Amino acid sequence: MRAVKVLSVIFMAVLFSIVTVAGSALAAKTIKLHHLNKDDPFDNPTGAMATVFKSLVEAGTNGSVLVKTFPSGQLGKDKDALQQVKAGVIESGIHSVGGFASVYPLIGILDIPFAFPNISKTYEVFDGPFGKKLAADIEKRTGLHVLGFGDSGGFFQLTNSKHPIHSPADMAGLKIRTMGLDTHKAIITAMGGQPAAISWSEVYTALQTGVADGQMNPIPIIAFAKFQEVQKYLTLSGHLFAPYVWTMNSKFWNSLTDNEKEVVSYAAKSAIVAGRGMGRVIEASDRGLKELSKTMEVNTLTAAEKETFKKAAVPAVKKLIVEKFGADGEELLNAFLKAVQ
Repeated sequence: MRAVKVLSVIFMAVLFSIVTVAGSALAAKTIKLHHLNKDDPFDNPTGAMATVFKSLVEAGTNGSVLVKTFPSGQLGKDKDALQQVKAGVIESGIHSVGGFASVYPLIGILDIPFAFPNISKTYEVFDGPFGKKLAADIEKRTGLHVLGFGDSGGFFQLTNSKHPIHSPADMAGLKIRTMGLDTHKAIITAMGGQPAAISWSEVYTALQTGVADGQMNPIPIIAFAKFQEVQKYLTLSGHLFAPYVWTMNSKFWNSLTDNEKEVVSYAAKSAIVAGRGMGRVIEASDRGLKELSKTMEVNTLTAAEKETFKKAAVPAVKKLIVEKFGADGEELLNAFLKAVQ
C-alpha cells in the first residue's frame, strides 16, 4: 500500500512537470523570421545572421522566445514579407533595399555611388548616430521597429557577358540588371549603361538568355548565385553599398519584456557582425573571388577610372534624390554624406 502511495506521488509529480513544460512551451513567444537566402550560416550573410540570432535569442531568453526561420523567400518576395511584418502575420524580416523601398522609398538616399572609401566605414556609419537617425525615421514613417543594418555581401561589382569594363564608353549598349530602385537605374544610366529592372528570382535566367547582358552585386552574391556560369567578365568597381534592413513588428517588439528586448537587441547586433564576417570570409576564400576568377576575366578599376565613373554618376543620383524626395530626402542625404565624411 505504501509502495502504491509512493508511486502515486511520483506519478503526480511527473504529470505536473509535463503539464508545466507543456504550458511553458505554449506560452513561449515565437519570432517568425523571413530572409531571402539559404538557411546555411556558411553559405551567405543572411543565413549566418538568422542562425546566430536564433541561437542567441533562444538561449538568452531561456526559451521564453523562440525563433522559426523562413529562408529562401518561402513567404514571398521582400515587399510581400514586409507587409506581413507590418500586419503582424510574421514578426521579423531581413530585407534588401530593393524590397524595403516599397514601404520606405527614402532608403534610396543611401545610393550615392562611390560614397565609402572602404568596407569598415560602412559599419561605422550604420552602427553610429546616422544609423540610429535612419532607424528612427523608418519607425516614424512605417511603424516598423529596426533591429539593425546588415551587410549584403560588401560593395557591388559589375559583371557582363560582352567585354571588360574600364570606362563609361564600355558600358554603352549593355543592359544591366538592377533592383527596381530609381536610384539604381540612375546609376547605371549615368555610368553609360541601360538599366533593366528584373526580380531576383529571374536574374540567372535573364543573364543566361540574354534578356540582360550583366548585373551588379557583391562578390558573395555573385558566387552563391553562380553567375559565373552565365557571365564572362567581372569588373571590381566597388561602386555601391546596399545594406540589409532588419525589421520587427512594433506591436510584437512592445510585447516583449525588458529582458527579452535586451536579448533580442544584442542577438540582432551579434548576428549582423556574424553576417559581415561571413561576407568577408566568402569574398576572400576559395568560394569567392578566387572561384569566380577561374572562369571569369577579372579587372579592377583604377583610381582614375573610378573617378571618371564617379563624376558621371554622383551628380545624376543627387539630382534625382532631391527631385524625388524633396527637402526630407535632401536633409537625410546630407546627414548620410556627413556621416561618411
